[in-house]
Parts: sequence; structure tokens; C-alpha cells
Amino acid sequence: MSTDKINSSKAPEPVGLYPHARRVGNLLFLSGVGPRERGSKKIPGVELNDKGEIISYDIAAQCHSVFKNVQYILEDAGSSWNKIVDVTVYLTNMKDDFATYNKLWAEYFKDNLPCRTTLEINCLPTPIAIELKVTATI
Repeated sequence: MSTDKINSSKAPEPVGLYPHARRVGNLLFLSGVGPRERGSKKIPGVELNDKGEIISYDIAAQCHSVFKNVQYILEDAGSSWNKIVDVTVYLTNMKDDFATYNKLWAEYFKDNLPCRTTLEINCLPTPIAIELKVTATI
């Protein structure tokens, strides 16, 4: 079975040596996707100090941005939002952020209900509060 590596021209560049996605048969596996913007280190809704540490952040702004980035990758790979079948969500602050993230999830996924697992982790590789790991069909 062949696998194709896929990199989006619209999603933020990976922070390591990995593609945005890999296609295996009719399945598409996305690498972890965060809210950064392509071509910069800017993270919507995040204010950093001079050491690069988070001073404050807006989880809603990050959710909108990460969902947009996932959509970019899906579309560039020949899939779409409605073909998402499974999502693992990583939050760095479940207590404060889950309600907002869950409300936005319901808006974005009202027509498509993929399986979902939400985990709290203590940090992510960049100063973000949310990352998604997505599987979709093509």
C-alpha cells in the first residue's frame, strides 16, 4: 500500500520534520495541528513576554484558528471538513478552556459528528493552548 505525504500551502509550517498529512488508501492522517499562522510565529490570541512565555491567551481565537488550519490541510489533500471521522484534542488547561472549546466544537461540527477524545496535557511544543490530531476520509 502506498502512502503519500501532503503539505498544505496555506497551513502553518510544521515545527519539526513531518508532513502536514499522509494519505493511506482512502484515509488521511493529519499531524498535530495548532493555531499558528503560516509564514510567521504569530499565534492568534496569544500574548508572549520577552522570554517567549505566555502572558495571556484567548482560547476562542485559538480554536477558530486551529479549525481553519485543519480545513486548509484537508482541502489541500482532497478531503473536506465533513469527511473528518476522528479527532484527538489536546488542551493545556482543561478546567478553564473546555467549556469555550466545547461550545465552538458544537458550532463547527453541527453537521458532522466525528469521534472525539479530549486530553489535558501540561504543554505543547509551541506556546499554544490547543492542538488537534485528525483522521479523515478522502
